[in-house]
Amino acid sequence: MAVSYDLRPVGSCLARDTDNVVVKENSKLSLIGLSQDEMMQALKTVGVPERQIRMRVRQIWHWLYVRGVSNFNEMLNISKPMQEMLKSHFSIARPEIVGEQISKDGTRKWLLRFPARGAGRPVEIETVYIPEEGRGTLCLSSQVGCTLTCSFCHTGTQVLVRNLTAEEILAQLLIARDCLGDFPDKNTPDGAIVPVEGRKITNIVMMGMGEPLYNFEAVKKALLIASDGDGLSLSKRRITLSTSGVVPGIIRTGEEIGVMLAISLHAVHDTLRDMLVPINKKYPLALLMNACRNYPGLSNAKRITFEYVMLKDINDSLEDAKQLIQLLKGIPAKINLIPFNPWPGSNYQCSDWEQIERFADVINKAGYASPIRIPRGRDILAACGQLKSVSERLRKSERLQFENAVASK
Repeated sequence: MAVSYDLRPVGSCLARDTDNVVVKENSKLSLIGLSQDEMMQALKTVGVPERQIRMRVRQIWHWLYVRGVSNFNEMLNISKPMQEMLKSHFSIARPEIVGEQISKDGTRKWLLRFPARGAGRPVEIETVYIPEEGRGTLCLSSQVGCTLTCSFCHTGTQVLVRNLTAEEILAQLLIARDCLGDFPDKNTPDGAIVPVEGRKITNIVMMGMGEPLYNFEAVKKALLIASDGDGLSLSKRRITLSTSGVVPGIIRTGEEIGVMLAISLHAVHDTLRDMLVPINKKYPLALLMNACRNYPGLSNAKRITFEYVMLKDINDSLEDAKQLIQLLKGIPAKINLIPFNPWPGSNYQCSDWEQIERFADVINKAGYASPIRIPRGRDILAACGQLKSVSERLRKSERLQFENAVASK
């Protein structure tokens, strides 16, 4: 398969009519990603009159998350002097869109650049939009790179550079809604494949770059804002967090965030999972399954999704399917079978389609839903397991040199 590595310029997303859209540095506090209580405190700190603060927070929240503005001048029910005051202290700008790729199946992948933080350099991450009949799913990243080194995953070949902030996680959603015309008064790009009615983005999944539960607080904050009924208003039933098995964070996810849970499983015994998903050495299957059985709110109406990548002659035998059924016994579950998506340098092959169907039949007959995920965005390396940005961690010597240069100024 020919794979394109070229990024297309994003005319519709770069040609916005605001002068404060792209943030180049972090000199001002961003209001995006703050809770309403934090926003109230920020406004109080810069001198917004006490009696106005709650009203101003409601106004700003509406403009940011309902109307999707990226410039204080667009907040029409806020006075000019107050707009100028906000502009002098805060930012609501978007990250830079480096480029966009559009798959022949309508999948879109954006490469976003975030400014340097501390002694780092600017970083880049990928965000993917997957349109389907009646729904549009946005796949969000939680980290730049990853620590888990899952052997079948492209992101795992990139070292962890840093965690994303709540602002940067939310910014992916805001950028995608901008580009797809999913805010009021914004137009959908010509030829874009999106749901015919309603929202362009109906679901979000934390399945992009990184392990969400190794960035728990930022992910929690971002998802609670995304599901807030006065703003972006995404139902928690339409938000899925996927983890490779960070057991201590699983129960916290159910208790503190309350979204749907997905587990990157991929093997039915510890020996193989230790190789495919090395975090299994720390949290083996017995611990993982126990955490799943105790996930808050678990029921037939709120099932856990188990993701299982199909690797030829590795984990795709019918005996594996039978062991999978036994492993999940007693857990309300759905099993997503994922044909392996190749990437440059990968050492695995995708199972034959007929074998995937036989595997699915065994699971279906046991009473579990077992859809086969149709690969989306393979031609632009946007499919499951294919994401990787070009950002790299600063070497220690580079970081010290950078810090010394900053200190001398």
